[in-house]
Amino acid sequence: MSEADQPVDLVQELTVGPADGGQRLDTWLHSQLPDYSRSRLQGLIKKGHVRVDGAGVRPHSPTRAGAVVTVTCPPVESVELSAEAIPLEIVYEDSDLVVVNKPAGLVVHPAVGNWSGTLVNALLHHCKDLAGIGGELRPGIVHRLDKNTSGIIVVAKNDDALQGLIGQFKAGTVEKEYAALVRGVPRQPRHRIETLIGRSRNDRKKMSAQPPRGRQAITHYEVVEAFGDLAAHVAVRIETGRTHQIRVHMAHIGNAVLGDQVYGRNRPLGELGTPERQLLHARRLTLVHPASGEPLVFEAPLPQDMVQWIEQLNKLATT
Repeated sequence: MSEADQPVDLVQELTVGPADGGQRLDTWLHSQLPDYSRSRLQGLIKKGHVRVDGAGVRPHSPTRAGAVVTVTCPPVESVELSAEAIPLEIVYEDSDLVVVNKPAGLVVHPAVGNWSGTLVNALLHHCKDLAGIGGELRPGIVHRLDKNTSGIIVVAKNDDALQGLIGQFKAGTVEKEYAALVRGVPRQPRHRIETLIGRSRNDRKKMSAQPPRGRQAITHYEVVEAFGDLAAHVAVRIETGRTHQIRVHMAHIGNAVLGDQVYGRNRPLGELGTPERQLLHARRLTLVHPASGEPLVFEAPLPQDMVQWIEQLNKLATT
């Protein structure tokens, strides 16, 4: 029986075999209960739902041959978030993952000011096979895109998939490529930007490439097309995933993303005016499937607003 099928608490008694002594308890339990992720079992142990010979234990406690392990598995809890029938463009889906081409304007995760109408609310309605994350019936958000950034985002359906994806993001093996329209043309046609990124000393709501304290951030860009000296279409690849990283780095070199009302001056581009949102799009995501190990590449074409701006910039630059 899988976690999602349990209507009530399920109590199981397991006996440690003669050859299984000395293992970490969470590792051994995972081998005995493969339907439960290791992180889920660790949570059950920490909350006192696992007892060995009637006593409380820790995830790293060693097993002892002949010991009786009692596991009380509560059902996956429903979260208070509501499922909402919000249209989604699903790029890929299986029992572990769902990949979405997120439109600009859609917030990824509920938070203060946005408790509904988010990607999570939409996925709660769309996904009928969520196995739960950390004991809650919800999708696992691995990475995020700003509200007004469009493009590819991958979401986990269960704990194992979530931990596998988080591991890849932390290891830097996930390749993230973006398309951006920026003000002016960068001096170098291709460049590696490396700075710290942290909270601005002057405005705590903003990030900065010159913070009092920050974390390493690395961005690579290449100019795809220049529109006179007005603007440029750049391809961007990020090695790290800091908050607002691309927007901060492009503004740092003097080429803010068009339409960026936080990091750009957002002056009108002549008769074209200003974009309604920052023209930044997560174009491609490359990773390894956390269950099968299969290499996966997901792509999303440029959204219509960016296509239109490229056409208009071309016309303006050639007149």
